[in-house]
Order: sequence, then C-alpha cells, then structure tokens
Amino acid sequence: MSSKKRKNLTPTQQQFQDFANVREPKRPILKNCFRAFLVGGTICTIGQGLSWFFMRYFNFDEKTAGNPTVAVLIFLSVLFTSLGFYDHIAQWGGAGTAVPVTGFANTIASAAIEHKSEGFVLGVGGNMFKIAGPVIVYGVFSAFVVAIVSVIIKALGGV
Repeated sequence: MSSKKRKNLTPTQQQFQDFANVREPKRPILKNCFRAFLVGGTICTIGQGLSWFFMRYFNFDEKTAGNPTVAVLIFLSVLFTSLGFYDHIAQWGGAGTAVPVTGFANTIASAAIEHKSEGFVLGVGGNMFKIAGPVIVYGVFSAFVVAIVSVIIKALGGV
C-alpha cells in the first residue's frame, strides 16, 4: 500500500493492515513463472507440431500452414473449455494458458457457456464479447497504428 493511502487510515486501520500484511501468504513467483512457461510452451509446441503436420501431409508451406494450425488450436481450446478440462490446465499453469490464441478462445467460449441460459441473442451473443471485446478493439487499433507508422516510414524512404 502506498504511503499516501496509508496516511488516510486511522490507527486501528493501520494496525489491521499491518496484521493482514504479516499473515498474507507469499506467492511462489518462481514456481508460478515456471508453470506458466511450461504450459504456454507446451501449447506452442503442440501448435508447432500441428504446423509441421499440415506442411508434411497436406503440402502447405510455412505461411499457409498457420491458418489451419490456429483453427485446430482454437477448436481444441473450445472443446477443452466445454468439457471443463481447460480450467484445470489454466488453474495449474496460470498465465501460460492466457498468452497463446487458446486463451482468447477459452475466454469467449467460457463466457458463452456461462450465459447460455439467458438465450442465444442476449445471453450468448451479448455476453460473449464483454471480456474479449477490448482485446479485439485494441488489437485492431494497434494494427492500424502500426500500419500507419509503416506507411510513413516507407514514404520517407526508410526501411
């Protein structure tokens, strides 16, 4: 807690805050980072294996193998979310499941599953993108800004 906020506390509140801080369990940061690395790396390794599979057996090249690979990863993520399996992986692996595209698919699928009792339009359709919507908006906006910067750099004779 910042010292500025702490100054506004009464002595009893400060005493309680000290009491709570001493008893708050310490987070195992190194263990959590290792688990996130392991889970995120495993998901990415599966994605790389799928990419190689599409290149070897379906004659895709490196550029075109990405689309079916992402589609399969999204499908598996939604399937595991609907079966309740993805939640167990996310509980153990933490942020490792949130970083790849599977985390985004899990977010949308879990919101859709949670609100399906409210109907398809107002429940599933209305609530599915509440969490994922900002990701889409800021992703599109970031791509737009990067494209403008790229055009300006090319127009000025840069890279």
